[in-house]
Amino acid sequence: MPDLREPLLIFTDLEGTLLESHTGDWQPAVPWLQRLKEAGAPVILCSSKTAAEMAQIQQETGLQGLPFIAENGAVIQLDAGWQDDEHFPRLIAGSPQEEIASVLTALREKEGFKFTTFSDVDEQIISDWTGLNNTHATLARQQEASETLIWRDSDARMAEFATTLASFGLHIVQGARFWHVLDQRGDKAQATIFLLNKYQQREGKRRTTLGLGDGPNDAPLLDVVDYAVVVKGLNRDGVRLKRNDPQRVYHTAQEGPAGWSEGMAHFFPAGQPAE
Repeated sequence: MPDLREPLLIFTDLEGTLLESHTGDWQPAVPWLQRLKEAGAPVILCSSKTAAEMAQIQQETGLQGLPFIAENGAVIQLDAGWQDDEHFPRLIAGSPQEEIASVLTALREKEGFKFTTFSDVDEQIISDWTGLNNTHATLARQQEASETLIWRDSDARMAEFATTLASFGLHIVQGARFWHVLDQRGDKAQATIFLLNKYQQREGKRRTTLGLGDGPNDAPLLDVVDYAVVVKGLNRDGVRLKRNDPQRVYHTAQEGPAGWSEGMAHFFPAGQPAE
């Protein structure tokens, strides 16, 4: 079991995990966020959201200045103190959003795949889909290295679509509510390993890692960390892990930030924050 007294890195998904799926509330997790800050354990946000969205959420949750992983690993923001790093302020893994959008448009016109992307619609439509206000919906459209879509075709066509994307060096991942297309060189696992190695290079020691997530696109992250919390989620397919050892993985009974806190309490029972 991990210990709050050892060097730690906490990697967490947002929507449906640290944030409540419908309201975006994170208040049930506040005591643990404060406890981790006191323990010197960086909480690294890891999501399909854009860098613009992530930066705002960092400000709101008191995590500003820390690294984060955006767009399912296609964008990696470095720690604010790492200005001497060659990749500062952030690394883009693979193809830019414009190239991905161009491929998707061509495939839809040529092959007849049925889907609607965020680039196809305006902020009001995205607001209707997500429940975000128009200001936040504008931030959601600022994708740098991926494209978000709603799939409107059959499962069989999805398999064909995924195969076709692979021929262009792209892959598609399923989130809690949407699908996301990005370069094969970027995913949450690769981004997590990249940041873990950065910390190790700069500090000369390896930190113990804990990951938390609730959706299929969190599986790569949860498979590469030392310990994992699968937060009870809304996705019908759940989270399928390659490494589902009960000594390493905890499945919560609660959803969202309450489940997030439940997972933290499971792995750090002696570190429970004061009420």
